[in-house]
Amino acid sequence: MDRLKKRADFIAAAQGPRIARPAFVVQSRLRDDTGPTRIGFTVTKKVGTATERNRVRRRLREVVRLAGVITPPSPRDYVIVGRRGALDHEFSVMIEDFRSALMRLTRMKDRAGDPRPARPSPKFS
Repeated sequence: MDRLKKRADFIAAAQGPRIARPAFVVQSRLRDDTGPTRIGFTVTKKVGTATERNRVRRRLREVVRLAGVITPPSPRDYVIVGRRGALDHEFSVMIEDFRSALMRLTRMKDRAGDPRPARPSPKFS
C-alpha cells in the first residue's frame, strides 16, 4: 500500500464515490494505471486543535494497517477524511466500518466519467 501525497490526487478522489461513517468518510477513485492501491489521509481544522487532528490521523492510519486493505481487481486511490467522532469511537468498530466501506466502494460504479454531478446541486427558489 502506497500513500497519496499530491494535492491533485486528493482532489481527483473527491470526485469519485464516497461512503460516510461516524468516524470518517472514505472517498475512492478508479485509476487507469497498473500501480498499487494508494491511500491518503486528511483531517480538517474543523475537527479540533492540531493535537486532536494528529491523534485522529494516527488512529486512522492504524485502522488501515490493522484492517489490511482489500486489494480490488483494479488499482484505486482512497482518501480517508477524519471526523471528530474518530477521537472517541471504539477502535474495533472503526476497523469494521473501514472494511465495510471498502467493500461497498469496490462494488460502486466510479463516477469519474459520468457527466452528472457527484452531489445534487442545491435548488434555490
